[in-house]
Amino acid sequence: MNLPQMLTYREATAADAELVFDMLMHAANWHPSRQALSEPQVRRDPKLAHYAAGWPQPGDLGVVVEDSDGIGRGAAWLRHFTEDDPSYGFLDADTPELSIGVSQQSRGRGLGTQLCTRLFDAAEARGTHRISLSVEKANPALGLYRRLGFEVVRDDGDAVTMLRQSPAQPTATA
Repeated sequence: MNLPQMLTYREATAADAELVFDMLMHAANWHPSRQALSEPQVRRDPKLAHYAAGWPQPGDLGVVVEDSDGIGRGAAWLRHFTEDDPSYGFLDADTPELSIGVSQQSRGRGLGTQLCTRLFDAAEARGTHRISLSVEKANPALGLYRRLGFEVVRDDGDAVTMLRQSPAQPTATA
């Protein structure tokens, strides 16, 4: 299936709750040779479901991309977590975690880079200068995250937690 030429990027809204969940499914099922998690499995797994459940919560920010037929091809979003309900890439309650999913047929076309770049710009405009994520070491997206300025801050065995600090972040003074 060819990707239509015309793509539209926009801020994610409450109307995009199912698209955000669908993209979470793509993110969770990135490994082609691993048994795919079903929708009910992801919805019942609190460690996965909380990335999309109740989209959007206060403080959430996201960007979606649609084709000319209005079909969602990808989404990237930020969500804050707490020490009581941490995410895989949790660093602290002030640092939101990035989630991103691109439909399988749309991968390898630069959508992930565009989604992240637009999301980071919107986050910086809101005053968010630190973003974390968790990624399995075998996931090809690790290269994308490095190119986008993320650095490994914690090795979690098969996965790493990464942090991106925007160049605009003020330096702390003593």
